[in-house]
Parts: sequence; structure tokens; C-alpha cells
Amino acid sequence: SGLYLFEGYTYGTAMPVYVEFPKDDGGGIPPGARAAVEKRMFVTTDPPQEGSWHWDSEQAAEYRPREQWIPGTKITVRIGFGGLPLGGGRFGDQDRTANVTIANRTMVLLADNATKTMTVSQDGQQVQSFPISLGKASTPSSYGNMVLMSRERTSRFISRTPGDSYDTVVEYAERLTWGGEYIHAAPWSEEDQGYRNVSHGCINLSTGNAAWLYENSMVGDMIIVRGTENKLAQGNGWTVWDLSWDQVVAGSALRK
Repeated sequence: SGLYLFEGYTYGTAMPVYVEFPKDDGGGIPPGARAAVEKRMFVTTDPPQEGSWHWDSEQAAEYRPREQWIPGTKITVRIGFGGLPLGGGRFGDQDRTANVTIANRTMVLLADNATKTMTVSQDGQQVQSFPISLGKASTPSSYGNMVLMSRERTSRFISRTPGDSYDTVVEYAERLTWGGEYIHAAPWSEEDQGYRNVSHGCINLSTGNAAWLYENSMVGDMIIVRGTENKLAQGNGWTVWDLSWDQVVAGSALRK
């Protein structure tokens, strides 16, 4: 199993507690074993906040609060899997723990296809607005509520799609999905930003705007994408904020 929280780190207010059960561990957690596993996944917060686990699949479970975390929250996680039966004759190898802090501000990014604009709000006040280019018709961007998953100052993007292949180094890359959607600098599309969608699904910004966003955002910040042609698939990233609270609770193995 893997816990996507790192000891001592600070995260944005939409950061889920994400636990992964890789396929190479034997195929994840079957439904019949999930309640016992969930009982061994402990999340405590200061101050206390209502939250729930949701099973995205046999390979992943996410925990989120009803609303975004209160800024400054301290979170302690213990995944007590050492010796626990995980189904299929497998047992947990070891416990995993993390103590993390939520940032003292709430940042939300809103990418709107109708206006080809990204607005950045901090603590409910708009602080920036950027022209963007989203995914073109053949490779549309996903719409829904997502979370910034990782950040890379430079990253190499490679696609072998016949007729549309590329091998490009990009700057200021921030991941939105497992499937490869990012926010990143795209100086080659600056003339299109604000007017036309030309990307392979990523959100294109100018280099200067992408640098500002990279400097001011963090893993765990929420991004909302509106008005594109492709709905975010559950499990394609940290997708638990794309569900209603009732749907989150219904996805817990202990709330049946």
C-alpha cells in the first residue's frame, strides 16, 4: 500500500488522504475485505472536522472532509495494515503514518472554457486572472473538481499517438489527473490563449503566468474546470471532490 502524504509537509485545503493498493500487490482490496481495512485507516485532525473514506476502486481509497479543510488544520494519519488480512490470502506488510499541516490559506483555481480564462481566488477573493487554452476537440480537457497532485519545475511529455505524437519539455507543470492532464507553461500557444483550445488536454498558460501560479499554488489546492466536453472519470486523479457529500459517504465500506 502507499500513502500519498509526506511527513511534515504542508498541503492545500482540498488535500485528500489518498491510500493506494497497487495492482502488483495482488489486485487491490476486494469489496468483502474493505470494511476491515477501513477500520484500520485512522485520520485525526485538530481542530476536529467531519470526514469520510470513499473507495474509488479496489486500488484506491480517499478521505476528505465535508467541506475543505479549515486553514491551519493539523492532520495525523495512521494506516494500520501491519499483519492485516487484505483479501486473497495477502496480509499488510507494515503500518504507515504521516503528520501534516494544511496551509493557512484557501486557494481555488477556476478554469472556464466559455471564457478561456483561469481565475485564481484566495480566501474567497479573486487575486489573478489568466487567459488559457484547453484541450482541442480531439483531445478535450476533463471538466470537474480536481486537486493539484504534484508539481515539477520542468517535465518531459511524450506521446506516441500516430499522427499526433510529441516529445516536449515543459516548464511549471502541475498534475491534475493520472491520465496526464497538467497545467503548464506553453509559450507556443500564447496567441491562442484566451481564444482557442489547441492543447492535448492540458491547460496552457503563458510562461509568466504559469510561473506565478507555480510560485503561489501547492499540492492539495483545488482546481475546478468548467464547460469542456469530457467529464472527469472517477479515479482519474484525486477525484473525491467531484462527488457530493452523500456520494462520498455512500462510498465508505463502513456506512452500508
